[in-house]
Amino acid sequence: MTKVLFCHNTPDRLQASVAWLWQNRPESAIVYVTDPEIARRLDQMLWTTPATGFLAHCRADAPLAGETPLLITDQLEQLPHQDLLLNLCNDLPPNFSRFAHLIEIVSADDHVRLPARDRVKFYRDRGYDIEFRDLGKEPLPL
Repeated sequence: MTKVLFCHNTPDRLQASVAWLWQNRPESAIVYVTDPEIARRLDQMLWTTPATGFLAHCRADAPLAGETPLLITDQLEQLPHQDLLLNLCNDLPPNFSRFAHLIEIVSADDHVRLPARDRVKFYRDRGYDIEFRDLGKEPLPL
C-alpha cells in the first residue's frame, strides 16, 4: 500500500519541493503538476537551485524520459517510474496507488492547505499510512 508523507506549512511550495528532492535524491520520481506555469518554474528551479548544482530531470514526454530519474508531468498514465510520486496539485493525483510513496508538499496558503485537508481525509478513510512533517518547525535545507 502507498505510504503518504505530507510536508506542510511551508511558505514556498516549489522551493520546498526542490529542497525535498535535493535532500532525498530519489532514484526515480515523478512530479505531478497540472499548471503549466508551475511546471515551467519547477523545471527552471531544478536546473538552477542551488547555484552550484542541478537535479537531472525532464518532462515525461521528452525523448530521454525513459532514461531520466526525475520526470515532470501532468499525466500519470504509462510512465516508467512507479516508486515515488510528488504531488504539486491541489487535487488527488490519479492512479497514485500504483506508487510506493506519495509526497504531498503543502504550503500555508489557504488555496493549497484546505484542499490538502480533503486529501488527508481521503487517504485516512481508505487506510493509507500517513506521516506528517511540519516544515514551519523543521524546514528543509538547501
